[in-house]
Amino acid sequence: MATVTIGRKAPQFTLDGTGGKWASADALGAPLVLYFYPRDNTPGCTKEGQSFAARHAAFRKCGATILGISPDSVESHGKFKMKMGFPFDLLSDPLRRACTLYDVIKEKSLYGRKFLGVERSTFLIDDKGVLRQEWRKVRVDGHAETVLAAVKAL
Repeated sequence: MATVTIGRKAPQFTLDGTGGKWASADALGAPLVLYFYPRDNTPGCTKEGQSFAARHAAFRKCGATILGISPDSVESHGKFKMKMGFPFDLLSDPLRRACTLYDVIKEKSLYGRKFLGVERSTFLIDDKGVLRQEWRKVRVDGHAETVLAAVKAL
């Protein structure tokens, strides 16, 4: 398993998404915000997506691309993106390859039942593909603003 380390090259991957096939190598030359979230159409994930969407123009002004990643299917992502009007693409990771590369699969507990799931996490990668910042165990409120400030500081 690869580990992500601030100041080192971010792990490379290719996934299908709402905009077609996407490869992390395609993002070189501009900042990239990857946010991993557990599931489409859940309250926290919807709120997080809406928060990034509300600031999308400011991220674009900085040249940054935003991508959401979860294990849900491309079909589910397409419906979620359309329903919420997200101006950025969502990537499907059903085999949890990117999730594993970025070490976001963690043991979680719901109603006393333990399971492995995606821990809400965000990664900021610079224009050369180097990981500059990471946020784990993200709390949605104020998070998009914090990430935007980090993009502006690059």
